[in-house]
Amino acid sequence: MSALSYTHGVSDTPLIGDTIGAGLDRAVAAWPDREVLVDVPSGRRWTYAQFAADVDRLAYALLASGVTKGDRVGIWAINCPEWVLVQYATAHIGAIMVNINPAYRTHEVEYVLNQAGICLLVASLSHRASDYRAMVEQVRSTCPRLRETVYIGDPSWDALIARGTPEPYEALSCDDPINIQYTSGTTGFPKGATLSHHNILNNGYFVGESIAYSEQDRVCVPVPFYHCFGMVMGNLAATTHGACIVIPAPSFDPKATLEAVQQERCTSLYGVPTMFIAELNLPDFAAYDLTSLRTGIMAGSLCPVEVMKRVVAEMHMTEVSICYGMTETSPVSTQTRRDDDLEHRTGTVGRVLPHIEVKIVDPATGVTQPRGTAGELCTRGYSVMLGYWEEPEKTAEAVDAGRWMHTGDLGVMREDGYVEIVGRIKDMIIRGGENIYPREIEEFLYGHPKIADVQVVGVPHERYGEEVLACVIPREAAEPLTLEELRAFCDGQLAHYKIPSALRILDAFPMTVSGKVRKIELRERYATG
Repeated sequence: MSALSYTHGVSDTPLIGDTIGAGLDRAVAAWPDREVLVDVPSGRRWTYAQFAADVDRLAYALLASGVTKGDRVGIWAINCPEWVLVQYATAHIGAIMVNINPAYRTHEVEYVLNQAGICLLVASLSHRASDYRAMVEQVRSTCPRLRETVYIGDPSWDALIARGTPEPYEALSCDDPINIQYTSGTTGFPKGATLSHHNILNNGYFVGESIAYSEQDRVCVPVPFYHCFGMVMGNLAATTHGACIVIPAPSFDPKATLEAVQQERCTSLYGVPTMFIAELNLPDFAAYDLTSLRTGIMAGSLCPVEVMKRVVAEMHMTEVSICYGMTETSPVSTQTRRDDDLEHRTGTVGRVLPHIEVKIVDPATGVTQPRGTAGELCTRGYSVMLGYWEEPEKTAEAVDAGRWMHTGDLGVMREDGYVEIVGRIKDMIIRGGENIYPREIEEFLYGHPKIADVQVVGVPHERYGEEVLACVIPREAAEPLTLEELRAFCDGQLAHYKIPSALRILDAFPMTVSGKVRKIELRERYATG
């Protein structure tokens, strides 16, 4: 009889029962003169001791502004050092930092300001087409709890810092809520996943442990801070190990990222697969000296085999790790380890992290499946959020009575405990009664010489219910790809019902600000042919 699809992370390393502020204090005591933060665009640098002093200064300023424990402080900004200072300063005083997606427009930011009850907002002045000051002014009259807005790079920031005077911090518990992150729902307004010190401090620490971070590491973080990938897997993983955070640019730029790795001799690089693809496809990619790299994290979506091969061989990231998780789980539940082979790094999302449980259940009955059988991935442990901010009913829909977080992802647990993600429950294509998982088809199509990137989605079909659509970004200089050519490539390799019956050639995929492909937008765009 096959073992059940359940496993838990056994570890001799205990959980950290402390606050983020106490964790930073320990790092400062251990590594006061080591660099903790480098902003490549501005050239600014901080040692741990300098950073702690600036965090204290900002924390005192927030207290002087009337911010107290439990108050919500919004951060609506692109990647910059001030973002990181706000993260640690709010944690020091027990204020709840609310991450606001830099891509939000007025309607969305108005909702978050009111739903979270933000009393003080720290914002960028502008970025690309976004004039943050103008948008805040537009909604200010409808956000009665917003007392003050401070803009980074503006006299209002300097005025805020200047008003602080040292005073004792209020005693905090590691279980206090410290962060709200709004998850991008496909319908309706986003939900505010509420996370504690215990949630994110431990998750950052164990992610860093899995790739052997130490004070020698320099972590290039081109992923957005507003998301767990940047602020937990990046910032908290670094500061719990004495490592350095390197900001290559305000938002992702493949050229700036590789320049930062080269200039700062980074040992670790983060990104979603599309970011690594963009870096590898730079015309002058071979000119960058990336030999300092040894590791990094790829997350957000699954990594194609061919991309992983190039990341290991050409970017020198022999210990690169794949992480899987979601905002509601702080975020990482499973992760590949440094010595895992290529197949485990591309065919799976790793095995469970210490002190966490995962299981695969039948979505209809909730019964744990035998290993090797697909079902919904659920996770439980210290990492599961406190809940959705002021939305108990939605919390109960996601976290069951046993405190299991239902991810909505379809997974398979192998006999060795490694987990494969075969798709989202909502992304699964049902064609003529056959269940089709897009990931399998995408992985196969990456082997086509004319395809640089591909996303497979289901679109309505009168006879079969759904048909398989392949959305393809072609390789540069490749001859145009035809549907007939694509189908011939699949013939004899994939079951007939999995072979795409439609093809769209695109210049780019619709993306979230965190770098995930918006498959729902592709489905909607091509639903009518």
